[in-house]
Amino acid sequence: MASPNLSELVTTTLRNRTGQLADNVSENNALLSRLRKRGNIKTADGGRTIVQELEYAENGTFGYYSGYETIDISPSDVLSAAEFDWKQASCAVVISGLEEIQNSGASAIINLLGSRIKNAERTMMNKISEGVYSDGTGEGGKQIGGLQLLVADDPTTGTVGGIDRATYDFWRNEATVSGTAATSSNIKDRMNAMATSLVRGTDGTDMIVADNAYYNLYLSSLQDIQRIQSEDMAGAGFTSLKYFGAGKAADVVLDGGKGGACPTNTMYFLNTDYIHFRPHPSRNFTYESDERKAINQDAIVKLNLFAGNMTLSNASLQGVLTES
Repeated sequence: MASPNLSELVTTTLRNRTGQLADNVSENNALLSRLRKRGNIKTADGGRTIVQELEYAENGTFGYYSGYETIDISPSDVLSAAEFDWKQASCAVVISGLEEIQNSGASAIINLLGSRIKNAERTMMNKISEGVYSDGTGEGGKQIGGLQLLVADDPTTGTVGGIDRATYDFWRNEATVSGTAATSSNIKDRMNAMATSLVRGTDGTDMIVADNAYYNLYLSSLQDIQRIQSEDMAGAGFTSLKYFGAGKAADVVLDGGKGGACPTNTMYFLNTDYIHFRPHPSRNFTYESDERKAINQDAIVKLNLFAGNMTLSNASLQGVLTES
């Protein structure tokens, strides 16, 4: 059987994968899965930076009055915006002319393509999941800025989204960096203290992400009572428990295990209403449609492309519990 038109076959095969991959990336990571359910994975259409609107103060015109007293109607500056840089990533699916003739026939080439596509997509999902926890300095500063940047161990320094945390305290998350090791005896007290500090009315932590060590300490602390698993996160395939503390109940999710990227001895207390994942619509884990042939090689290359970043719209309702 004659070999099919390779370029057309590659393009058609990858085009059918584009929408599916974006969903699979979000479902590969517990935090991204939660953001997707909350509607906080929203595309950013362009611009020099990704702009994330935020509230940084209360309206200063509030006041009680009596009768004909003057009412303050002056403008109140309560809104601002953080600006996050675009971060780009790619993963290539390549097939050479030699492989085309060695794997002649549509079925043979599709099998070869399928293996490489799955490998490239797993790679893309794993690397972006690592980036969700990064401080944005990896790969020479080209990595997406994840939780180590947005919810930092030292929230009094550094610039996030163009806003200097040393100057603006509204832009600081809560952080408890203990000089003593957490144990199964004290982990719940530490969690309660952190969760309590993040309550604002009905607003509070809805997701706690832990590495192996802290997750196991919390698990051990529950051995003497009935453990309650999060049905929502377990249904999505993630190892999880429930935390009933200050504010509302939160899911405690393990993001350790093999390949887990959560830093060692760390728990992130997240209010996911204010954390966002902002891909560009034309680079949302999208396979390029244009033909790309190597100039000096007998090969066809198709790139899977991402452009975007993680953003934050309220820092004060996020927290991290860790050890020095």
